[in-house]
Amino acid sequence: MIVGTAGHVDHGKTALVRALTGVDGDRLKEEKARGITIDLGFAYLPLPDGTTLGFIDVPGHERFVHTMVAGAAGIDIALLVVAADDGVMPQTREHLAILDLLGTRRALIAVTKVDLATPERLAEVQAQIREATKATALAGADILTVSSATGECIDALRERLVAEARALDERSDEGRFRLAVDRVFTLPGIGVVVTGTVLSGLVRLRDALRISPSGLLARVRSLHAQNQPVEIGRAGDRCALNLTGEGITKDAIHRGDMLVDPFLHAPTDRIDARLHLLPSEPRAVEPWLAVRLHHGAAEVGARVIPLEGQQLRPGHAADVQLVLDRPIAAAVLDRFVLRDVSARRTMGGGQFIDLRAPERHRRTPARQAERAAFSIDDPRQSLAALLDASSSASDLDVFARDRALSAAAMQEIVATLSPLVFADEERVAIGAAQWQRFVAAVIERLEGFHAAYPDSQGMAREKLRKAVKPELPPSVFALALQHVDLANHVARDGAFVRLASHVMQLTASRETQWTAVAPLLAGEARFRPPRVRDIASVLSLPEADTRQLLKLVARMGLVDEVSHDHFFLRTTVHEMLQIAADIEAHAADRWLTAAPFRDRLDCGRKVAILVLEFFDRHGVMLKRGTLRRIQPRYLDLFAPTT
Repeated sequence: MIVGTAGHVDHGKTALVRALTGVDGDRLKEEKARGITIDLGFAYLPLPDGTTLGFIDVPGHERFVHTMVAGAAGIDIALLVVAADDGVMPQTREHLAILDLLGTRRALIAVTKVDLATPERLAEVQAQIREATKATALAGADILTVSSATGECIDALRERLVAEARALDERSDEGRFRLAVDRVFTLPGIGVVVTGTVLSGLVRLRDALRISPSGLLARVRSLHAQNQPVEIGRAGDRCALNLTGEGITKDAIHRGDMLVDPFLHAPTDRIDARLHLLPSEPRAVEPWLAVRLHHGAAEVGARVIPLEGQQLRPGHAADVQLVLDRPIAAAVLDRFVLRDVSARRTMGGGQFIDLRAPERHRRTPARQAERAAFSIDDPRQSLAALLDASSSASDLDVFARDRALSAAAMQEIVATLSPLVFADEERVAIGAAQWQRFVAAVIERLEGFHAAYPDSQGMAREKLRKAVKPELPPSVFALALQHVDLANHVARDGAFVRLASHVMQLTASRETQWTAVAPLLAGEARFRPPRVRDIASVLSLPEADTRQLLKLVARMGLVDEVSHDHFFLRTTVHEMLQIAADIEAHAADRWLTAAPFRDRLDCGRKVAILVLEFFDRHGVMLKRGTLRRIQPRYLDLFAPTT
């Protein structure tokens, strides 16, 4: 069990830890000289049953409250310290607020320096404490009176902490490993060591881990938990890890980094969260308010954007978006604290909801429903709600990663919910109700398209994908169209989609005309086919009839009108696009220009430019001046109809 002290400066926190454990938590020369704790101090108390109590002695001075936040983030039980001679002081109240915002639910209160107070004064201080804690998570916490100087009731407090440790439920280690780094140092003959509290999962000797947000790979060379060498560190343990690996130096790892299972490495700088603004705040939070965000041992500048109305008033809670100055490593439902930019006061805090928050459409009803789903503690219930509410398919790997879920836990959740799962470049899930809406939307959209464009071969797949909800990634959308619920209703012609019942056919006379025209567009002349007037002249056909025929077969997907009255066979257009891709792939700078394209087609510069501009209009290529680059997902746009 990890015990974290809290309280005003000079109220005897360090002395109390020393009296309980015999260990001096002040380890820095400056701390000893000034008589106050500046950085986190650590002490351990071995128990007869072999377990160990760990103590985190956090600073009480207002200038070091940010360090107090780092220490409080990983504790099992808070020990609030109030000196009998001073009573409740400003930092007492601020530490109380921080413990409350961080979700601390187990706590004891120690009134120290009782040797300096009368019984009347003790009663007065206890009344102050009850008043200060009544609206917090520490309301009703037991108050014990002690003296570190005389040893009065120290044994009783120690026995009470031991009892709390034995009553504490063992933390689950099913999640993936996360450790919030609060110290980094080197030891002669050992190397780089990081310390912190294990937030989830477990770690073993020789495990491969990542430092996040930097992404550095590290391996565990040796491991201590509660100041003892071990082979496994578990959730709730206070651990020191000796790390090795390329680039692993003291300067490469920072306080506030996370040491994580490699699967979890996905830093974020835009987070939707639930924020409770303290009643003590002098003004409301308005859009883009600058703050300091504290999460674990990390401290980073951030901007706050209210998502429920234009402001968040003191004493209220609402969803907000946090835009960070730099990325951090975090997990959904992690606790955080906000302080003002001058670091003079704690403003509020809450929980992270969505680590992949969108920059646009933040306040739509769909986003509100998604945030409500993300905020559910139970991951199975959260995913179930998300599958029902989301306007896009749910990426299962992202969901598991952002909640630090193990592969086994995620597999069990998916098996219980039984959504439709499509796995390609991504592994996404769609709930049953959402899937039925998706199927209906695809069919309805195609029916409307065919009604508006009866002579068209079908709707471009990308346009259809973006037009229906839930919106799927391109590769997954292609798989969804092959599902049994859609396969009998829709057909794919290259990169176009149509209803299976929609078939374009030429009349007998038109078929005869097309049989005569098609060879003129093929063969060696395919890259420089004749225009409509030339075809009409060669075949002695009316120019208007020839143009009408070619526009009809264009809607059938047999030809494409690259420029006015200049038609190419669809097979030729596809071939030209593959040639362009080959030129781009072999170009030193990976950009396509007109000259090599013209030379490969042997069609002249004018025709080559017309073809490239045709690809531009269809979004196949991105153009930067005279340079072009093909978008890979459009490579099959002009694949021949099958």
